[in-house]
Amino acid sequence: MAIIGKDISQAKKLLSGGELVAIPTETVYGLAANALDPTAVTQIFAVKDRPTFDPLIVHVATIEQAQKFAASFPEKAMKLANHFWPGPLTLVLPKQAIIPDIVTSGLSTVGIRCPNHDLTRKLLADLPFPLAAPSANPFGYVSPTTAAHVNSQLGHKIKYILDGGPCRIGLESTIVGFENENAIIYRRGGISEEEISKIIGKVSYRLASSNPVAPGQLDSHYAPNKKFYLGDIDELKKEFIGKNVGILRFMNNSDSSVDHQLILSKSGNLEEAARNLFSSLRQLDQKIDIEIILAEPVPDSGIGKAINDRLRRAATN
Repeated sequence: MAIIGKDISQAKKLLSGGELVAIPTETVYGLAANALDPTAVTQIFAVKDRPTFDPLIVHVATIEQAQKFAASFPEKAMKLANHFWPGPLTLVLPKQAIIPDIVTSGLSTVGIRCPNHDLTRKLLADLPFPLAAPSANPFGYVSPTTAAHVNSQLGHKIKYILDGGPCRIGLESTIVGFENENAIIYRRGGISEEEISKIIGKVSYRLASSNPVAPGQLDSHYAPNKKFYLGDIDELKKEFIGKNVGILRFMNNSDSSVDHQLILSKSGNLEEAARNLFSSLRQLDQKIDIEIILAEPVPDSGIGKAINDRLRRAATN
């Protein structure tokens, strides 16, 4: 298994030598490689069993560094970066030639973000290159929000996990691109559409796709191994009488007839629900006496839209 620690110098040594390192962010843990080294980046796809048509996100320390890797930086993008970076926002921008095609899946654009985690920001500031880093989990599975999550699934394939504790947000970054100066959300995440609209005005949302222009756009994603169903739990239970079910609810804990039931937020707090989503899915998925997982949507506002996006895609399996 991988070594888990807080040694930035060890992480830097491995990354500089073309190795992969799992890194913490405020969203989820990432599987990082030197973004300017195509050979190192290729290892990410191999370790995750990730299709090469699904592009990666490049992580940088500052806006100034981001500008070195983007061929242009639209006014709206700069407004968002100034307001939300460091933070859970990825901007899809025209790429400089220095970014290898393997990072962008051959696209002319690249997703860039500045993460808001002290340990990783120190690492990025100490490196002479940016980091390409998708979530540190097997492709399509539930994203990791602790170092232990990474180690349980990829620890036998990588040498080091930089331990930054549990992820503060627990959902991936919001991804925003620009087409004809119009802002488009390609993936819902840690920053809501409402927050983005307050900074740059109208923004539209593009549904998931089998031909992604940004990470996290595939129809089926973020899914447990067990069959997963989303809807009215009381109605769903009628379809699976006699089955051992696990239940994931938003805040209602009134069902005493089910042995395995988890609540995302007893107080009904959507930010708490987001933090608990992936770890709760993992917990239910790992119980051997559960055959099926049933879940209900959360209120569809703010970060709740991103939670429902993950639940919907988990159910497409």
